[in-house]
Amino acid sequence: MSDNQKIILPGATLGMMGGGQLGRMFAQAAATMGYHVAVLEKGESCPCSEVSRDHIARAYTDEEALRELADKVEAVSTEFENVPAPALEFLEKAGVRVAPPASAVAVTQDRNVEKHFISQIAGVPVAPNAPILSEADIDKLDDSLLPGILKTARLGYDGKGQTRVNTIEDVKKAYADFGGVDCVLEKRLDLKLEVSVIVARNSRGETTTFPVSENFHRNGILAVSVLPARINADTADRARAYAEQIASALKYVGVLCIEFFILRDNSLLVNELAPRPHNSGHATIDACVTSQYEQQVRTMAGLPLGSTEQHSPAVMLNILGDEWFDADGNFREPDWAGVTAVPGAKLHIYGKAEARRARKMGHVTILGKTLEEAMDRARQVARILNLPEPK
Repeated sequence: MSDNQKIILPGATLGMMGGGQLGRMFAQAAATMGYHVAVLEKGESCPCSEVSRDHIARAYTDEEALRELADKVEAVSTEFENVPAPALEFLEKAGVRVAPPASAVAVTQDRNVEKHFISQIAGVPVAPNAPILSEADIDKLDDSLLPGILKTARLGYDGKGQTRVNTIEDVKKAYADFGGVDCVLEKRLDLKLEVSVIVARNSRGETTTFPVSENFHRNGILAVSVLPARINADTADRARAYAEQIASALKYVGVLCIEFFILRDNSLLVNELAPRPHNSGHATIDACVTSQYEQQVRTMAGLPLGSTEQHSPAVMLNILGDEWFDADGNFREPDWAGVTAVPGAKLHIYGKAEARRARKMGHVTILGKTLEEAMDRARQVARILNLPEPK
């Protein structure tokens, strides 16, 4: 058995690159299974460090910090898609098991590389697109790509680093506004729905997918996820098959989220990849036999993958820092007692020190015996928190 397939037993320490809420939920799952966690994240405290045994408070690229992490842990994962791939390569060379591997993360950190990989290597369809690496590329654009969306190739998330464009002049202006960095132009499509699939793959090539999640965004940030998605079985099966296909092509080890567009004719296109657990998978904590975070632990430790069976229909509501302010901008504490009084409501608060507008502060997963019951209860929670009611 290779070192990458050796089982890391409970009692060992696992490493986490990134200290946000996804790392926190990973650390909670790891502790439940008997593992310790060491987190690398600059700053005195972070959501993940609150529930981890060790906190190395330095930058991801600090080689001394990476050596310290390598000395403490037997495996490392990430909770943030922009952890530099060279830092993961450093850990790999130091003999640490890294899941996901640096090579897979590098693909997902450049939208042009990612789209080429998905369509040309994994053989899964993406939206029509063209790389924009210079102003000369704009002059050569095919008009059929407009109207479109111009996105920076790197570092964009939650709707940042992208803007709608209708004409070549729009593209030139947006490209200049982005500072002339590498971009990709994607054709704007008539979407029916946005969905996602969380897939887990271990070093033996064993792969599992969770039920498809139906996702709704506000201002570019995920607001509501419905699990399972209200789509036909054929579309769901194709989405899960595509997810496995991409994970296999990447030789992925870990948890990966694939975001899809469903068009009016029910065709599926991949939007983007997230090499980590994902907001749209939060409901798996309460609604599935195995959560995406436990699955992340299992892939790192070389354990068999857990069942992804969903035992309860669920609706997840994202809670942003906006909920701490009334219409006049005055601070107020949300009505948590009211939220937790709703049957089936499961409250998750991330332990962030300060509530700020558009900052992800927590989520509520609402369960029901049927999806209709879960949705009715989610509307109750939305009214309590002054959120738009999910549909």
